[in-house]
Amino acid sequence: MSRYTGPRLKVMRALGVDLPGLSRKTIADRPHPPGQHGAKQQRKSGYGLQLQEKQKLRFNYGLSERQMRILVSDARRSRDSAGVKLAELLERRLDNVVFRAGFANSIPAARQLVNHGHVLVNGRRVDIPSFRTRIGEVVSLSTKGRTLLVVKGSLADLVLVRPEWLVFDEANFAVTVSHLPDIADIPFPLDMQLVVEYYAQRL
Repeated sequence: MSRYTGPRLKVMRALGVDLPGLSRKTIADRPHPPGQHGAKQQRKSGYGLQLQEKQKLRFNYGLSERQMRILVSDARRSRDSAGVKLAELLERRLDNVVFRAGFANSIPAARQLVNHGHVLVNGRRVDIPSFRTRIGEVVSLSTKGRTLLVVKGSLADLVLVRPEWLVFDEANFAVTVSHLPDIADIPFPLDMQLVVEYYAQRL
């Protein structure tokens, strides 16, 4: 399945949660699922609950199903808990780091900055959104990137408070990865165990 490019608010309403990485909009005014019968309570099966939690991750981080499977496979090979490792791998993606640093107001916008060569890692240009940042690495913006109106607007009005694992350097438009992120750093309600159970039957 390819990356989703349709209505973002509709997805968040269907999943019943705000996904800050997907959109700045909120479902507060219309919290029920879209459609004629959306306001009616619908009971979900065990599979339905697993699918819902998995889709939260997919849409928030802007991943295809193939990318999700690769990440889950990597997480399961780790010595750590699969759920903890999966959260860490998702948060360490370069496009997410750019978003959480406040340089972009969504992950799709951050991915565009990366693709266009405006993002540096330890002073070297990296244009791969899935690049996994490591402890001690410094993620910054190029000289041109710092002058972009979208960047200035995002820094002036942050979508989320910067996480503890990123140390911000305002003068140099940079963040340093101080330590690895955890499940608690995922910025929306999530039952990671259901995600692990979903893929346990499919990998």
